[in-house]
Order: sequence, then structure tokens, then C-alpha cells
Amino acid sequence: MTDSTKEKIRILYVDDEENNLQAFKATFRREYKVYLAISADEGRDILKSKEIDLIITDQRMPEETGVEFLESIIPDYPEPIRILLTGYTDIQAVIDAINKGQVYHYLTKPWEEDYMKTVIKNAYEVFSLRKENKKLTDDLIKANEQLEFLLRQKLLS
Repeated sequence: MTDSTKEKIRILYVDDEENNLQAFKATFRREYKVYLAISADEGRDILKSKEIDLIITDQRMPEETGVEFLESIIPDYPEPIRILLTGYTDIQAVIDAINKGQVYHYLTKPWEEDYMKTVIKNAYEVFSLRKENKKLTDDLIKANEQLEFLLRQKLLS
């Protein structure tokens, strides 16, 4: 599959600082499908209307922390891979992110472009493998159900 036919990775980036949102979009819009949200609520609205593969969120936001946002969306949106971004080295935030927000990776601000690309690539690989694993599991369950049905039919005849 060539890069031109391959679907772009869909990223939701949540940050309360407009300049960070614009810098992220300017840096990554050619390679990825980027959705921006200036608040956790706006992020939830985007999740309702768009398919998202990866979520990158800032930890320190006024109404809701990044961890609180990520934790709150798990029941409705368990599939997207989560990445926490912060300008502070707050070890409790890292622990909470991993335990509560099911965060795949933790990055500090300012992010470095090449490293961010590597993290996104690796995160998307995990996302794709999970999706494929779910499909294979669903296919196996369906095949087992069909086999059980055929066996019941054979036993009844």
C-alpha cells in the first residue's frame, strides 16, 4: 500500500492553549488527519462525530485535567490510543494517566517533532493490532457459533 492510498491516521489533539493547537496542526496536518479541541467538552463533541484513532491531550487544562478527560471517555470510546502531554513533570499525573486514563505514552512539552512522529507511529501500530485482534476474535466466535449450529443440526437429524 503506497502512502497516497493509505488512509491518514486520525488524531484528536486537546489543549486549552490556542497557539499549541495551531502549532500541532501546522506541523502534522500533511501527514495526519488532525482534529483540534480547545477543551475536554469540545474533544467529546468531536469524538461523537468523527472516528478517531489517537487522542493526544494536555494534562493541565482549566475545567478538566487531561487524565480526567481520558478517564471519562473510556466507556464510550475505548479504542483510541491515548497520549498525555504536559509541560510539568508531575509524577502523580503520570501514575494517574497510566492507571485511570489508560494512557499509552506520556510526553513532556515542548514536544520534539521527530519523537512525536515516532510515538504516533508506534501508537497507531498498537491501535491497528488491537483492531485486527478484535476482528479475528469476532470472526472466530462467529465461526464457532456456525459450527455449533451445524453440529446441533446433525445431532437432531
